[in-house]
This record gives sequence, structure tokens and C-alpha cells, in this order.
Amino acid sequence: MSRATAVSPWPLILCAAAILMITMGARQSLGLFISPLNTATGLGITAISFAMAVAQFVWGAAQPIAGAVADRYGPGRVLAFGVIVTAIGFALTPLMASEWGLVFTIGLLSAAGSGAGSFSVLIGAAAQRLGPQSRGMAAGVINAGGSFGQFVFAPLLQRLISGLGWVGAMFSLAVITLMALPFARALRGRASPQELAAHHVEPPAHNMDKGLRVALRHAMADRSYLLLHAGFFTCGFHIAFLVTHLPGEVQLCGLPAQVASWSLAIIGLSNLAGSLAAGWAVQRYRSKYVLAWMYGSRAVLVALYLMAPKTAMTFYVFAVGLGFTWLATVPPTAGVVGKLFGTRYLGTLFGLTLLSHQIGGFLGAWLGGFAVTRTGDYTWMWYADMALAAAAAACNLPIREAPMKRGVQLA
Repeated sequence: MSRATAVSPWPLILCAAAILMITMGARQSLGLFISPLNTATGLGITAISFAMAVAQFVWGAAQPIAGAVADRYGPGRVLAFGVIVTAIGFALTPLMASEWGLVFTIGLLSAAGSGAGSFSVLIGAAAQRLGPQSRGMAAGVINAGGSFGQFVFAPLLQRLISGLGWVGAMFSLAVITLMALPFARALRGRASPQELAAHHVEPPAHNMDKGLRVALRHAMADRSYLLLHAGFFTCGFHIAFLVTHLPGEVQLCGLPAQVASWSLAIIGLSNLAGSLAAGWAVQRYRSKYVLAWMYGSRAVLVALYLMAPKTAMTFYVFAVGLGFTWLATVPPTAGVVGKLFGTRYLGTLFGLTLLSHQIGGFLGAWLGGFAVTRTGDYTWMWYADMALAAAAAACNLPIREAPMKRGVQLA
């Protein structure tokens, strides 16, 4: 066996999944803090939801910037910086007693830090080391790390809030976040010639500044890329609304807080299967069809939820269905970007799609708080969610994507 053949991508992929487990697990569970934060500070659900909404947008805005820096200098330092800033944001949150203080800590620091340690950098780092037939499954495995993080963090944080109070739980979250640093160190540097040769990847071109400008101009003029953004916008609206306001919906239904934490955990566990299934599917079917199916299924699930009795079992079954496509949209979306434009600037271009995702996330988190304050429930948000999911399914069908070719699996 040659030296090139012996190179395995799995250590890098598993390290990336571990980082996403921590950064996404912490970020996706912050909705559990809304009620105790409101009780302690008296700021109101709308004000706290606004800080969470700003966090959704900043997380997305950080993605293309972090991706561009990682494309040029390598992912290791970007990831370490992100982990440290995230932890600082969590640690400072209990010291804030105003809306703008929460916007600074939760909305800016922790969100920008977790954005620098998220999908665009991690999937870009893996994709540049792998051949096209292996990237879908690698993205699925990395994505599954984030889903597992939600499964672990939601019940853990609920227990910490119950046992230590929200302040102790937030300090604990800051400490736990720092556990991602060793994995960031493992991802420093660029792909070696042996890695590139082993997976039949062409070495990246140089003259990065000129190439990035051309790539951005080309991408923003591409109709398929813009349609992909439109669908991912809806995904962000849907996820941010639920991750921020599902605890409030559970409370409105007269159910205990543990139902919300376990629902979020079940979503994460279900998305483990969904992410791996998405990674498998994009190696066999066109990614645009996978995305259209996922978005369409969300519209159906929300309709079924609205017709069902609001019991704990309804929330758990709803969580299983939602979880299967929750973040499983990431592998096919990254796959389409890679097919359209290659992997040299995947961190930047996929980061821009994540920015669209989080513009939707801002609206989902903020409008959810606005709706419950004005109307007393989330009914109109559920209707909007259904309509947007159906529109996203339709947006993905015209995307330009070559037919699938059978190829080798991930080594």
C-alpha cells in the first residue's frame, strides 16, 4: 500500500464533528434560558427574543468572513478564536441586566464565536481534502456532530438550570465550550500532498485575492445559487423560530419545561439519523431533490402538529419528524455549492448561503417573540412557517445540477 493510499480523512472529520457538537449544542439550546432570564431581569420576552434574533443574524454573518479567513490561512486559528470568543460571551451574559447588554454578549460575542466554529469552516476544511464522491457523507458526519450536541446539551442545560440556576448554568456552559479547543488544534494547517493524492483532489490554485473576487461575482450572478439562498432562508426561519420559542409553546400548552428540553434533545437525536441519511442520499440522488423533499415534509409536519392535541407525546412525535430534516439540509446545500463552483472557496460561498439562512433565522426568532407578545400565541408564526416551507420546496426544483454519477465511497 502506498503512502498516499494510507492517508485517512476520518480523524479530521471526527474532530470537526466534535467541534460542531459543542458549538451547535450550546447555541441551539439557548432558548431554554429565555424564561429564567425574563424572570430574573424583567426585560420581557420581546427584548430577550430580539437579542436571540441578533444572535441568529450575527452567527450567519460570521460564516462567510470566517470561511474566507480559513480559505486563506487555514481553519485551525479561526476555530480556536471562535471557541474562545463563544466562551467569553457566555461567561459575560450573567453580568448583563439590559437588553443591549444581552445583545452584546449573546447576540454578538457568543454568536460570532460559534459562527467561526461552525459549518462553513468545518465543512470547507473537510471538502478540500476529499474527492467529490466522498464529500456528501463527510458533510453528513460533521453535521451529525451538531445534532448530537443538541441531544446532549438540551437536557444537560435544563438540569443545570434547575440545579444551579440560570447564572450557574451559563457559567458552566462557558467552561464546557472551551473543551472544543483541543479539536481545533487538530485541524490546523492545510491538506498535505498525500491527503490530496489519496482522494484524487487537485491542489488548490493560488492568487487567492483575485480568485475570490471572481468567484463571488460569478456566484452572485448564478440563478441556481440565488434559488439555493432562498430555500436556505426558509430553513433558517423555521429552525430559529422553533429553537427559540419551542419552550414558550410548551409553556403555553400547560406542559412542564422538561417537555421542551426533551423535545429539543429528541430533535437532535433524530437529526443524527437524518444527517447521515442526507450524506448518503446526496451521493445517490440530486441534492436539489433531497432539499425539495425535506422542505415539503416540514410543511406537512407543521400542519399535522396544528391539528393534533397538545400533549407531551405530540411534542415528542413532532420532534422526531422535525429532527430528521432539522440540520440535514446542510450536506445537500453544501453539495450544490461545491458542484456549482468547486471547493477552493467553499468556505466563503457556503458561508454566504448560511448568511441567508440566518437572515431568516433573525426573522424567525424576533417575529416569534413579537407574535406571542401581541397575540398571546404563535398561531400566525406556524402558518407562516408552513407557507415558507412549501415555497422553499418549489425554489429548489429549478436549480441547475448535473445528474448523479456512481463513485467510490468515503475511505
